[in-house]
Formats: sequence, C-alpha cells, structure tokens
Amino acid sequence: MHTRFLMAMIVASALAGLVRFCSAAAPATSAADADLKTQFLALCDTARFTVAEQARKDLRSALPSYKGRAFYWDSYVVRSLCVAFDMTGKPEYLDVCKRWSDRMIDYQKDMVPKGAYYMQYGRKPGEDKGDWYVADCSSIALGVLATAQRVTAPADKARYLDSVKAFAKLVTDNFVRPSGGVTDGYWPKSDKEWWCSTGIFGSLAFFLYDETKDPSYLKVGLAAIDWLNQQDLLTVGDIDSPKQLRPTVLMYCLEGYSAAFPYMKPEEERTKLAMAQWDKAFRWMTENFGGRSGVNYTSQWGSKLGGLPMHLYVYSQYAPQTDVVVRLADGELRYATRSVREAVPNKARDQLALFTMLAYAEKIRPGSIYRMSKR
Repeated sequence: MHTRFLMAMIVASALAGLVRFCSAAAPATSAADADLKTQFLALCDTARFTVAEQARKDLRSALPSYKGRAFYWDSYVVRSLCVAFDMTGKPEYLDVCKRWSDRMIDYQKDMVPKGAYYMQYGRKPGEDKGDWYVADCSSIALGVLATAQRVTAPADKARYLDSVKAFAKLVTDNFVRPSGGVTDGYWPKSDKEWWCSTGIFGSLAFFLYDETKDPSYLKVGLAAIDWLNQQDLLTVGDIDSPKQLRPTVLMYCLEGYSAAFPYMKPEEERTKLAMAQWDKAFRWMTENFGGRSGVNYTSQWGSKLGGLPMHLYVYSQYAPQTDVVVRLADGELRYATRSVREAVPNKARDQLALFTMLAYAEKIRPGSIYRMSKR
C-alpha cells in the first residue's frame, strides 16, 4: 500500500477514536472509565503504526517524496504508548516505542555536536552547520526516556538512558546559563535563555534525577524552575507572537512545573512562587478555554491547547480545589476533541489530536505521564 495513503488512513482512524472519546467523556463512573480506556487503547493501536513508519529509515531512502513529520510530534505519542503499555502489559506498545527510540539513537550517533538528536529538520546527521534546537530535542529525549523507564532488560535500559544522558550533557555543558535558564541551541534568532527550552529541558532534568539519583540533574531542574518563576508566563513569549503563542508557552513551561512538584517543599519560597505561576496559568485557562482565547485550535500554536488538560490533571493533585481543576480539564478536553472532529484535515489538526491523546492518557491513568521509575 502506498505510504501516504496508509498514513492518511491511520490519521483518519485516530481521529475517529478521538470523536468517540468526546462522547465518552462523561462524569466519572466505572462504565465511563472503562469506555475511555477502550477508546484510548483503540487510538493507541492506530497511532503506533504512524510512529513505526517514522522509525523506518529505509522508507526515507526508498521514497524520496516521503515527508515525515517532526520527531518531537512522535515523542508525545511515544509517551502515550508507554502509558498504554503500563495499562495492559501488551508488548506491541512498548515494541514500537523501542523501535522509534532505536532510530533516534541511530541518528544521534552521527550528529554534530555529540549527543544531539536529529529533529527531522534543521541540522542533519553528519552536518556541522545549520539550526538545531534544545527545546525540540528535549521533547525527543523525553520520549526516549519514557521508553527507558519501561524496558526491563538491563542492556536496553542502559542504552536508552545513556542516549538521554549524552543529550543532557551536551545541553548542561553548553546551553544552561548561570541564571538557570536554558538557551535554545543553535538558533540564529537568540542565544539568550528561552522559556520553551527551559521548561522542557527542566522537565527532563527531574526525570533524569529520578532515574540516576545524580544530584546535578536535580540542581539543573530546580534552577530552571527558579528562572521560570521570574518570568511572566502570559507575556514571556510576546517577542515571538503575543496572543497566538500563549497556549504553547503554557504547554511547554508547565512541562517543567508538572515534573517539579515532587521535588518542591511547601515551605520554600521557590514553591510559593511556583504555585503563584500555576494560579496565574489556571486563571488564564478558566477565562480562555472553550474557544474563548481567540486562538485557532487547529494551528501550530493553538494545537497545544489539546495538551493543557494534561497539566491540569497533574496540578489537581496539589491544588486546593481538586474538583474545580478536574472539571475545567474535562471540559477543555471535550472541546479540543470536538475541534479535532470538526476541523478541515491539515497538519495542525493532526498535531492537536496528538496533544489531546497525551491529555487522555493522564486523564485515564493519573500520574502516568510524569511517572518516575522508582516511585
């Protein structure tokens, strides 16, 4: 079957699953929960084929016209597939994650600088010039690390973990600033600390600390939170695209905050500042969810609205009014799902579907996306 036709079928099937999610998103009952689980796994059963296609290096050489998507997209599917594996123990979910992670490591071996991941755009393996971004590659690293957390063979775990550690060394040695902020690698636009790279790499640092118990990772993660605490999350991205970018800023900055919760003590000033940031983000979501932000959900920046409920589900474990937070997340998850269903097919719609899938994983199995191996 022609590859692009196959990919179209996969996307269509995945979107059909999301439509079923929308009707299943009812008040929490055992029947509704069972239906959500069934539909989530059905979506995983289709999405894993897309990731498998992305991991086929031979496909790229055999079909020059093949245009795969950015690998950071896949990383969010991999994180969801890892949750499906947690839920079922079915090897087909983890096998795809391993295949994709193996391909990321294959490309990584030839990247310059050492430890970098290939994004499927920008700097290619073997090249020593061209753009290369810490933020996008931190997302890839989170997918590889999620795979490492699930494998049981010591050699496999070591290989995946070593890959992520090599990437982390590259970033900490070259792009983490004394302020705690992280620059975005080889980005002509700026060599200053950036909200996106700081949020995602900060999240990765906390995961690596849990895996290795190396205190240097915890130090990097907490320093990233300290830098983020000094930013206005509603305006820090204004230099790029004031209004349209806001959902994306929150999605990626909250990656750092969601991972940081277990490592912040309630009495610390850092924690108080972090909770103030969450409060500001929560107020924005309350006022702008349900299509009120004016940002198109099926756009590059608006697609991240589909992932914001994931962060709310994490936040609900620490927020004073858990039920209020969960209701807000549930409502936005339903709205994002309807947006996927009603949109004209395009890449941004597909990206919205992927972030929405990630949110469903956290909804169905709380604590799964920010799961740490040893807890």
